[in-house]
Amino acid sequence: MKITEREVRYVADLANLALTDDEVRKFQHDLDEILAHMDRLNEIQTSGVEPMTQVVYEAGETATLRPDRERPGIGSELALANAPLASHGYFKVPEVIKR
Repeated sequence: MKITEREVRYVADLANLALTDDEVRKFQHDLDEILAHMDRLNEIQTSGVEPMTQVVYEAGETATLRPDRERPGIGSELALANAPLASHGYFKVPEVIKR
């Protein structure tokens, strides 16, 4: 196996997940399969293949990106108008992370 149980538990801890021993073994197997597939993909010769698409590219006249323009903000009152809970100009949300 390429990925160890310790690494799975470490990543789960970073994501604030409490995994059972069965879940750790399942994720270890699943992640190992993903890494093995990536190794197979790395063996493919792609030096002569042109990229199909790029997010940001030099395209001159054919670029589809619009120019940035300044606009006024919508303001706190309008932003909070549909908030289920708001206080002192801020959104109130339930506590998510408890450590």
